[in-house]
Amino acid sequence: MSADQRKPVLVIGLGRFGAAVAQTLERMGHEVLGVDTEARLVQEHAGRLTKVIEADCTDAATLQQLGVGDFQAAVVAIGTNIEASVLAVLALSDLGMKNIWAKATNDNHARILERTGAHHVVFPEQRMGERVAHLLNERLLDFISFGDEFAIARLKAPEPIVGVPLVTSECRRKFDVTVVGVKREGENFIHAVPDTIIFEDDELVVSGKIEDIEKFSSI
Repeated sequence: MSADQRKPVLVIGLGRFGAAVAQTLERMGHEVLGVDTEARLVQEHAGRLTKVIEADCTDAATLQQLGVGDFQAAVVAIGTNIEASVLAVLALSDLGMKNIWAKATNDNHARILERTGAHHVVFPEQRMGERVAHLLNERLLDFISFGDEFAIARLKAPEPIVGVPLVTSECRRKFDVTVVGVKREGENFIHAVPDTIIFEDDELVVSGKIEDIEKFSSI
């Protein structure tokens, strides 16, 4: 979908998380309406987003005035005020919004959001905390968890597999991980094949269970 075909996105709450979502959507080519109840945050983001409004989105009438039906999706990024978060999701759901994303601060908050109409619930602080914990392993350079013990990670090539093709090191059989690709300094990313030889300074993209990836990175 090209940028000019993308419908606008409504972002409710312009704290750190909401602002990051809104600004990223803008860079992707979406029009973004950012809404917050704090005048300070509205002024701060006035020049960064397509449009910014000071309003209370817990009220369905306010959302109707904002033209909620014209939006492709809504992101409820309110974190600390759980009541406002839930009421905003409920109002969006009552107005027929088909794609509601909401930020949760804990499991109980998440369950309430889901029951009041949120289609996707995210835990940004929890996810970031888990990611940082995994990256404390110095051989892991980047890490994405999919929430079911499965992950994709970027890591330094472990010494035992350096200098031989992947078919010889047998990473999948011995370590239960799959080497998806290789990034070599000064060269483009390449997709890994059985004949790919791993060099000492290579960075690997691997997939597998989190526990197996961590073991593999430390061999």
